[in-house]
Amino acid sequence: MSNLTLGVIFGNRDFFPDQLVEDARKEFKLLLNELNIDAVMLSDTDTKLGGVETFQEAQKCAELFRENKERIQGILVVLPNFGDEKGVSDTIRLSGLNVPVMVMAYPDDMDKMDVARRRDAFCGKISVCNNLYQYGIPFTLTEKHVISPQKDSFKQELLDFTSVCRVVNGLKKVRIGAIGARPGAFNTVRYSEKILERHGISVVTADLSEILGQTEKIASGDSRLKETVQKIKEYTNTGLTTPESLEHIARLDIVLSDFMKEHALDATAIQCWTSIQQNYGCNVCTSMSMMSENMLPSACEVDVTGTLTMYAMQLASQSPSALVDWNNNYADDEEKCVLFHCGNWAKSFLPDATISTAPILGTVVGEENTAGALEGRTPASPLTFGRLSTDDNKGIIKAYFGEGELTDDELNTFGTRAVARVPNLQELMHYVCKNGFEHHVVMNASKTSKILNEAVGNYLGWEVHLHK
Repeated sequence: MSNLTLGVIFGNRDFFPDQLVEDARKEFKLLLNELNIDAVMLSDTDTKLGGVETFQEAQKCAELFRENKERIQGILVVLPNFGDEKGVSDTIRLSGLNVPVMVMAYPDDMDKMDVARRRDAFCGKISVCNNLYQYGIPFTLTEKHVISPQKDSFKQELLDFTSVCRVVNGLKKVRIGAIGARPGAFNTVRYSEKILERHGISVVTADLSEILGQTEKIASGDSRLKETVQKIKEYTNTGLTTPESLEHIARLDIVLSDFMKEHALDATAIQCWTSIQQNYGCNVCTSMSMMSENMLPSACEVDVTGTLTMYAMQLASQSPSALVDWNNNYADDEEKCVLFHCGNWAKSFLPDATISTAPILGTVVGEENTAGALEGRTPASPLTFGRLSTDDNKGIIKAYFGEGELTDDELNTFGTRAVARVPNLQELMHYVCKNGFEHHVVMNASKTSKILNEAVGNYLGWEVHLHK
């Protein structure tokens, strides 16, 4: 993944030591390079020491940021000393950039409190944030009010901030393919295309019959067909899946891939049952798993806001996500439950994955028509869970996020499955039910709920519940 670029503002105030700004610039150049973060910042010849204090310096910095607006995904405000409160806010306003902003301030050393060496950034940060608030510019704070850039905790916070930037900028321009009609029995996955579009999220629709029709145009000897069958075999254990079924799955995979490229899609939500089994004779789970593993998330049952959540979590963690059902209680343990789906989870969650069938769906359409569903168990790992949803009654996008863990507890069933432990699970289930959220939730093997909360709540202005 390419490096993320931050615009960096070094605040300054003329009656504090210049050396502090000079030292901070050197320190942050090394730090950003260490963390693989690219930076756009004034040089020490553009302004006094490359800092920003006056309105003229703010204009210069803003112009530099505008020139690099296609690259800059976030702004880092560094206060080596008190800094100029208006200089920082003016720079951001004049730049026209609508990106996340992080404010950090250096701590004072108790043995350097004389006039020649004191910083007063503790105080200055309050003034800078006050002005950002007045200007209507949302911003992110470090956990500690002042902190040394050399602290490991600050380095992690800065990396987390870059993830916030990825989520915010990614969700503003995401394109989702809705392939086929929502299954008739699933009112739960209704969504508002208009509310999404208002927030920069575009949905491209396709009739499933058009997709299935395209598969028939692929000749048996087509080189792409052979390559895709081989790709599937290399992706996971094919189990008892017949060559005919593998070729069927491969044809569909080719058509879906072409559709995504044609429409520049970032994610898909697919009518995975029952038309595809009745009219084509296989499950699309394997292709959906492969897409999700390759960071092109794909959700079941035309769950558009489900795949949007998968994409958001992927941006936050830089790892694949999976759409799951809050499916079963786990015996009498009130903090554990079973997560389940027929079988389309990315193989990152399924070290023992095998292509199989979907027994539950098979009772309706015939199990022989469900080849392509994955079988596998997710082992113990970190867990971030959550859900984005459109609420037509309120005209908003709303969300909940939280953290827990996936466990190795015994689980004797089929499909793709996991056992999750979620603190205060009963309280969470009450919240989900009372607030009209779907039975689908998204899981990611990370601890990124705070990143997601900051991104969609603070910067995108969506209504968020962070489960404690």
